[in-house]
Amino acid sequence: MLETVHAEKKKLLLQLRKRTVNNFMDILILSQLRKTPMCGYDVITSIFERFNFLPSSGSVYSLLYSLERGGLIKGGWNGRKRIYTLTSKGEEISESAPTLYKRIDRLMANIFADGTL
Repeated sequence: MLETVHAEKKKLLLQLRKRTVNNFMDILILSQLRKTPMCGYDVITSIFERFNFLPSSGSVYSLLYSLERGGLIKGGWNGRKRIYTLTSKGEEISESAPTLYKRIDRLMANIFADGTL
């Protein structure tokens, strides 16, 4: 019985981690692009290496196109690869991520404050 509870808890935590990575993937991409230009495959690989979660290529490329349309990143061709870099607007947004972290941390603390999980 105890093993079942631990297995269910582990499964729930993995699902929460996956959802969190998916929900904040735009911030993850912007922070990665602050360090170095990347193609979509590089983004997928870095997320997998960092979080042990393989996002779908459709999700990543859709988000890259959305960030590009929003003026936060700029894509350019390097042979067959489309390489993305931050725009000045994207740089400004990515610099504000640490302040967002504090707000997100407080939000999560409030969500789990009642101790039901």
